[in-house]
Amino acid sequence: MKTKRLLLGDEAFALGAINAGLSGAYAYPGTPSTEIMEFVQSDPVAQERGVHSHWSSNEKTAMEEALGMSFCGKRTFTSMKHVGLNVAADPFVNSAMTGANGGFIVVAADDPGMHSSQNEQDSRFYADFAMIPALEPSDQQEAYDMAAYGFEMSEKYRIPVLLRFVTRLSHSRSVVETDSVPSEENANSYPENRSQWVLMPAMSRIRNRRLIADHEEFVKSSDSSPFNRYEDGGDHRLGIVASGIAYNYLQEIFGGKVPFTVVKISQYPLPVNMIRRLYDSCESVLVLEEGQPYIESRLRGILDVGKKIYGRLSGDVVRDGELTPDHVRDTLANIAPVNSGIESPLCRKVSEKVVCRPPALCQGCSHRDVYKALNEALESYTDPKVFGDIGCYTLGFLKPYCAIDTCVDMGASITMAKGAADAGQHPAVAVIGDSTFTHSGMTGLLDAVNENSPVTVIISDNLTTGMTGGQDSQGTGKIEDICLGLGVDPRHLRTIDALPKNHEEMVRLFREEIDHQGVSVIVSRRECIQTARRNASLNKR
Repeated sequence: MKTKRLLLGDEAFALGAINAGLSGAYAYPGTPSTEIMEFVQSDPVAQERGVHSHWSSNEKTAMEEALGMSFCGKRTFTSMKHVGLNVAADPFVNSAMTGANGGFIVVAADDPGMHSSQNEQDSRFYADFAMIPALEPSDQQEAYDMAAYGFEMSEKYRIPVLLRFVTRLSHSRSVVETDSVPSEENANSYPENRSQWVLMPAMSRIRNRRLIADHEEFVKSSDSSPFNRYEDGGDHRLGIVASGIAYNYLQEIFGGKVPFTVVKISQYPLPVNMIRRLYDSCESVLVLEEGQPYIESRLRGILDVGKKIYGRLSGDVVRDGELTPDHVRDTLANIAPVNSGIESPLCRKVSEKVVCRPPALCQGCSHRDVYKALNEALESYTDPKVFGDIGCYTLGFLKPYCAIDTCVDMGASITMAKGAADAGQHPAVAVIGDSTFTHSGMTGLLDAVNENSPVTVIISDNLTTGMTGGQDSQGTGKIEDICLGLGVDPRHLRTIDALPKNHEEMVRLFREEIDHQGVSVIVSRRECIQTARRNASLNKR
């Protein structure tokens, strides 16, 4: 029996995983993937079954924890945003060598358009690099269906499966048909080939040959996948390869009746036979894909024998930012106006009444008080440098504070400040949040402690993971103990309440520790204004 629910793409996958017998979910919050774990945490079935759903310290630990559950035969997933897969890259790539036991899905939510990210990287390249099968839903229903399908594929081939989301699918809603009776969880079971999970060179060489051989099976699976289709539209003057949400956009602009022959791709490796059939039967080919030109680059390598291939690399499809239905419509109008029935590109003018509103720190945010005091403290120094990190406090780069000089990746504030100090820079100040500190700042602080580098680390502790909506922070109540455990001199581990009334004390404290010729850590603490309001509201009920 099926039921219908209105779900985000993230929620659809999470529910599909629960209904497919999920035993554990592991994640670090990151837009646009956060809602996957939050759904599991709030789902009644998951709660009743005791499905693991605690946040991990970072994506690498989440990946390894999920791999451990898979080792025990249970169905599990780990979810993260695309740049989180960089953090998890070591265990992700090596998981292709260990393989999986219980069904294991790695969800990477890409962010084309960089709505809340540093880059537009495409996670399909990671799957290709590791020789791991990948799935890419075109709508919320496929996101739901691919959970069970991905677990089954993972258990069939004994391999992790990558599931690639994009922002627009993660954060849009659609009606989804769901199962009303969840499947039972797997019983514990263990790998038959114990040596496969010990990646010493002698064993890994054997496994690598098997993985290469299995890749041929993955290609055959893609050619017969229910998520990949060859759709003969009758007009063979143009063939279209459309993957993931780009297929959804193509259907939208034609009202579900595309006149051209289409190959829909939602499972990788590429379905070679379908693509060759399209290429052989059409005069030219258009590639529509959200993200980087992954498919197009491969078509040009194996099929480019004279026929025109349109896409991002040719300049016919917009190269950066999100792909939209309007972009698809304009592309078709330009390259096949007669064939498509679309006479001219759309004229999209931005209304003069619509003004972009830049992001800003919340009124009452403790980071405001930190930057105000830090800027005043640094006025007496020549050419100070402040190294920022990933979090709400990155907005300190903007006016009126203009307080940070760099922001590269999670944890880079401390390590870059140390490197700058090694180069003779003074002051070298790092600003990092509590969640980011436990995510990937601790090792950098250990490096600084080991060399007693003249850096000042400000841990702006708002007692939550604020940027992604207020999830639990792994370091809450432990920051000072962690710093002491890493070897920070107790005399230069200072704590202060980040309140306007403490402004002068904060300025004095910052100056004192900046003048110290060694490692100093200042923990400025005040609860996130948003979680404080939320908690106050809950307490009134």
